[in-house]
Amino acid sequence: MAKPFIITMGDPAGIGPEIIIQALLSGALAPAATGGDAAGANINTFVVAGDVAILCRAAAVLGHKVEVVAGTGAEMVLKVAQQRLRVMPLSQLDPDLTPFGRISAANGRAMLDYIEWACARCQAGEAAGMITAPIQKEAIHAAGCEFPGHTELLAQRCGVKKVVMMLAGPRLRVCLVTTHLALRDVPTAVTSAEILETIKITHTALQRYFCPASAPRIAVLALNPHAGEGGMFGDEEERFIVPALEQALALGIQASGPHSADTLFHFAVQGAYDAVVCMYHDQGLIPLKLLHFEDGVNVTLGLPIIRTSVDHGTAYDLAGSGKASAQSLIAAINMAVQMGIPSR
Repeated sequence: MAKPFIITMGDPAGIGPEIIIQALLSGALAPAATGGDAAGANINTFVVAGDVAILCRAAAVLGHKVEVVAGTGAEMVLKVAQQRLRVMPLSQLDPDLTPFGRISAANGRAMLDYIEWACARCQAGEAAGMITAPIQKEAIHAAGCEFPGHTELLAQRCGVKKVVMMLAGPRLRVCLVTTHLALRDVPTAVTSAEILETIKITHTALQRYFCPASAPRIAVLALNPHAGEGGMFGDEEERFIVPALEQALALGIQASGPHSADTLFHFAVQGAYDAVVCMYHDQGLIPLKLLHFEDGVNVTLGLPIIRTSVDHGTAYDLAGSGKASAQSLIAAINMAVQMGIPSR
């Protein structure tokens, strides 16, 4: 058996538990082959870092009864409609005291415990990677977490100063130089050093996980309309983006630009590029979500571990309804498995 992938349950009051059960019922959590010998011995399984009672409630919402049996060590196994789910019970919340759509410090503490346990297992080489269900940032702050979200917490735990947020689907990958930043602050944040580091991390990850047989082709977007139009609409391209591109090319990275954002995506989705480096959040996420609203995946590049995530939030308005879509979680699971193929 290969090392398992860990799925963190996310917010107990959100849709995370329900979409995990949906993914289980879809067959997405069946043991996944990741290469190996002809006998198929290299098989990954999945473990949920979460809460048994909350997962049982999620199954009930979806109309299924659960049989809980003891697993190996501290693990439990849930049997749902002939499917088996391994669970590491890291919290013991009372569903009656954990209403859907309610922010609480107890839920925040549970979310942090799931993430930190999964990260530690990955760092110790005991897990192949981690897939994260959505968390509620206000809740983790109430539990004493000083980080704005998953990405920053994982970077700190892994001792990494710079990571890159990549959003990806079958037709498009976008990587962000800046993420959750006010638009007025973006021009001062897109320095040559930040752009170059984003290009380098993107190149390394593409080569390792997504394009192992060829040199990755990276398009780098301009900040301003029409790439600044020779300085008429801004000069950040000449001052910051062009120098970063020149340094990337000198390192042997196949990066081009600065490209005007209003035309580049047409060519990217036709397959001309393996990834697009974007200067700010909405520049990349609007086209990505237009194409991959249901099946987009959030991947943290630059970590020493594999981490994929859903590309949506806790959806409190859907929690408990059974109507949330598991497509993004299933896509994140599939991407993590592909990234973990030994030949890569």
